[in-house]
Amino acid sequence: MSNAAATAVLKMTDQSFADTVKTNTLLVVDCYADWCGPCRMIAPIVEELANHYSGRVAFAKVDVDNSPNISRQFHISSIPTLLFFKNGEMVDRQVGALPKHALQARVDSLLAS
Repeated sequence: MSNAAATAVLKMTDQSFADTVKTNTLLVVDCYADWCGPCRMIAPIVEELANHYSGRVAFAKVDVDNSPNISRQFHISSIPTLLFFKNGEMVDRQVGALPKHALQARVDSLLAS
């Protein structure tokens, strides 16, 4: 299961960011770093929800240490930060880890809007 879950989350970079945002109606981006403890805690939740919402919501990860342009563009100063995009526009953000039910409720709300 972990291999399937890992492949459900897209990997994004500064170079692929714009195209990924444009080509997904609803996208949740997990901005993280390998050394970040809370980022490691939220990663399995993001992977699980990526599988749960497969075909309806895209989930992606971006390593802020390797993608400084994204960090600057979205003023990411604390991680994890989740960015929520709908139809190519950022519509919400979450700074800090949150429990699965809270993230799921946020995604459900965006799907309904």
